[in-house]
Amino acid sequence: MSRSIDYGKLMHEAMRGLIQRVLVGVQDNGLPGAHHFFITFDTTHPDARLADWLKERYPSEMTVVMQHWFDDLDVTVDGFSITLNFGDAPETLYIPYDAIKTFVDPSVEFGLRFDSQDDDDGLEGDADDDPDFDEDEHDTAAPTNGQADVVSLDSFRK
Repeated sequence: MSRSIDYGKLMHEAMRGLIQRVLVGVQDNGLPGAHHFFITFDTTHPDARLADWLKERYPSEMTVVMQHWFDDLDVTVDGFSITLNFGDAPETLYIPYDAIKTFVDPSVEFGLRFDSQDDDDGLEGDADDDPDFDEDEHDTAAPTNGQADVVSLDSFRK
């Protein structure tokens, strides 16, 4: 039996820990300055909770924006719940960290992208290289200052 270090899994855990730390800061102090987040998540994740009408509208994934108005942010070890406004209809969502596909803060051109753990290493390249990474495809406004940088381990591969 071969033993090896699973760097992809360790990197995912570290990146999800980073998201948790950022959200705890927002929970405690609010969003600083121009910071705001585009968070795309898997709506089919067994622990994700969202209204039935949202699940019908977004059967596989959904992008939410934390910017001007959000309420009841509650960050836990496994995920976070938040109330967001969908066309003057406040809805509470629970998003497990494992369901997050992308986390982008366009105000500082920062972004993380997760692929399923079933992939080779679970990490992909820049959002600029990904034809599926299209914020306009979701009911959100695309950032005005371009795409964000995405953490990638591809440059360290043999």
